[in-house]
Amino acid sequence: MAIQSVGVVGCGLMGSGVAQVSAQAGFPTVVHEISPNALEKGLGSIRKFLQGGVDKGKLSAEAMQKTLSNLRGTTELKDLADCDLVIEAVSENVALKKEIFGTLDQACKPGTLLASNTSSLSITELATFTRRPEKFLGLHFFNPVPLMKLVEVIRTVRTADAALADANTWCAAIGKTVVNCGDSTGFVVNRLLVPYLLDAIRVYEQGLASRDDIDNAMKLGCGYPMGPLFLIDYVGLDTTYSIAGIMFDEFKQSRFAPPPLLKRMVLAGRHGRKTGRGFYDWSTNPPS
Repeated sequence: MAIQSVGVVGCGLMGSGVAQVSAQAGFPTVVHEISPNALEKGLGSIRKFLQGGVDKGKLSAEAMQKTLSNLRGTTELKDLADCDLVIEAVSENVALKKEIFGTLDQACKPGTLLASNTSSLSITELATFTRRPEKFLGLHFFNPVPLMKLVEVIRTVRTADAALADANTWCAAIGKTVVNCGDSTGFVVNRLLVPYLLDAIRVYEQGLASRDDIDNAMKLGCGYPMGPLFLIDYVGLDTTYSIAGIMFDEFKQSRFAPPPLLKRMVLAGRHGRKTGRGFYDWSTNPPS
């Protein structure tokens, strides 16, 4: 296959997961972070995840060591120059992504595919930061990456057929199911999911039903694995608020407008699981 080696920019929650599944599938993978401390933290999370699999009997110690041997960390973007595919997985900051893709475009060999893991920003806009729009696309993974089977592969009007085919082949090689879509804010999953989550907040905000009744209604009535308010806590209220704002700016449709309650909870620091409090109290197990 065309993609033999992979680079990942960002070793946070998403980037570390992408690097892990790439290395676990046998691809030599270089993962970049801005500092040695951030890099060690990200690589440490990968080791911890793999060790958990070994402890539970789901992964052999040999497979863990083989995965780790396929991983290399760096704080220099130039060390990704020879990769066949480089995936950016940093925070949703256009200026930061512009700087990263400009540097990668200069450093990487001409045949390298560049991709962004953005969940809401325009792939077409990000491609303009390079001189290789025909080799630029979106690869939107889902959290936690090692467990979630889906990748949205997003092409722009400039993405070459060969680049799309190579990306699809690589995603299949790392064990993911591919959904192909065009470049529209939110792609497929968030285009459908975000209005659903926002409506759940509105139902709660209006006092139509309690938190638990809303979540139980969707779990037991629709077969969802978790309720919408629990899911918002898990994803992060701040993340949901940010994505909703981006989508509202794009489409100017009321279904994407963040409800007042969501805004106030974010301003109050109640971001869900990551801060210990959102719609649920995460200091207890299970959350109460």
